[in-house]
Amino acid sequence: MTTPAGSGRGFGSVSWWGLSPALDLQAESPPVDPDSQADTVHSTPELDVLLLGSVDGRHLLRTLSRAKLWPRRRFNFFVLENNLEAVARHMLIFSLALEDPEKMGLQERSETFLEVWGNALLRPPVAAFVRAQADLLAHLVPEPDRLEEQLPWLSLRALKFRERDALEAVFRFWAGGEKGPEAFPMSRLWDSRLRHYLGSRYDARRGVSDWDLRMKLHDRGAQVIHTQEFRRWRDTGVAFELRDSSAYHVPNRTLASGRLLSYRGERVAARGYWGDIATGPFVAFGIEADDESLLRTSNGQPVKTAGEITQHNVTELLREVAAWGRARASRGDPEEQQRSEASPEPGTPASTPEPFTVHFLPLNSAETLHHKSCYNGRFQLLYVACGYLVDVRQEQLQGFNTQVGERAQAAGFAPQTGARPSETFARFCKSQDSALGSTDPAVEPGTPSLDVVAQPLEASSPAPEGLTQPPEGGTPHWEPCQLPSESPGSLSEVLAQPQGALALSNCESDSNTGV
Repeated sequence: MTTPAGSGRGFGSVSWWGLSPALDLQAESPPVDPDSQADTVHSTPELDVLLLGSVDGRHLLRTLSRAKLWPRRRFNFFVLENNLEAVARHMLIFSLALEDPEKMGLQERSETFLEVWGNALLRPPVAAFVRAQADLLAHLVPEPDRLEEQLPWLSLRALKFRERDALEAVFRFWAGGEKGPEAFPMSRLWDSRLRHYLGSRYDARRGVSDWDLRMKLHDRGAQVIHTQEFRRWRDTGVAFELRDSSAYHVPNRTLASGRLLSYRGERVAARGYWGDIATGPFVAFGIEADDESLLRTSNGQPVKTAGEITQHNVTELLREVAAWGRARASRGDPEEQQRSEASPEPGTPASTPEPFTVHFLPLNSAETLHHKSCYNGRFQLLYVACGYLVDVRQEQLQGFNTQVGERAQAAGFAPQTGARPSETFARFCKSQDSALGSTDPAVEPGTPSLDVVAQPLEASSPAPEGLTQPPEGGTPHWEPCQLPSESPGSLSEVLAQPQGALALSNCESDSNTGV
């Protein structure tokens, strides 16, 4: 059977990488009044951002790397994902990005970042890093105090106990809790997924790959993605080949997730690869660049490939994050230093508070956030992801764009005046006359929800080839998250200011909707 063209099935049911360019969230947010938005402890203006389905932390890292261009702020990133594997990848990627430069050099860090983030197969040294870091995180997750001490930028306090237990199980699987290549045979799983998607087109997959690249991705602004790198990724899952191809043979366990499948009339849990096989991890860092020379063309062809641009951008991003951290450590917080010097506690070292915190929220809690007073009116910026696919028809994209505008209007938002034109994001502001006073807002009955990710492929009996055993530790299956019905009494209530920007992707070259 061949999957119908334009069905969107190539995206899968789990999103592992963002399909929109990384944003500097400070550039998207409204100005913060230092008097009304000051951190009472550190007298520093705060920026509180809620991100739904941001997937891979690219917006957070881009924001930190660009922080030196803006007045000083303390960041509070509240991240809500629809599966715990995505939360675990956030934690792994951030711990890598913030690794001590003396322990891991910049080049090694950037190469490790790219392979873990976007490759189905890893080199043995990178796989060893993943195992070691996952083992550390598995031991820290059950101990909140120790976790806060070693990773002060991370907060898991909002997660439920069962979610923490499942998160620990994810890290233990990454660390090698299940031995042997058959625990996650990535190459076989990738090929099985590709066969299921292409069906009778499988034997002509090279031509299908070239057609999808040229007629879809290139037409939607990603001309720098080269035919060879896209074809290699489609065939093997290796997007960033930084060494000889034979070096990549260890399965990337961070791309594993669990699902419930129909097998002989029963629902069974299985672990497999359920992610993107249509677009690839090239869009987030590989189609835009601050250095315009990277985007030059010669005889109508890009001089640099998306992989080369991605490597350059990620290296510079990690360099800027490290430089900002060093400058901050050397500068410190003068007021905090004065307080510490005036009345030091015995045995307590003077320390500078972290300038940002990543708060992970419970899964599927988007519909209840506005009922909690601690979130009501807190956020200046809201970013919402949507299920984008290169694998959809143009009329579907247009229909989705229309639907986004209608739902934003129904939720009390209006198009942002003066916003720069974009084929990737739709930007909205809170309407001045939107309702904010309801203490117990209700979701409008019968209002359909937008899917954050594409609907899952339902397996029929027998189960498809390449499934592995049920996930270790009984990790529950998380169904694809859906955005709450966007009435004025739901998402709009968590925005702090009437001018708070809402950026929504229009899906033309994005998998995410930024709010």
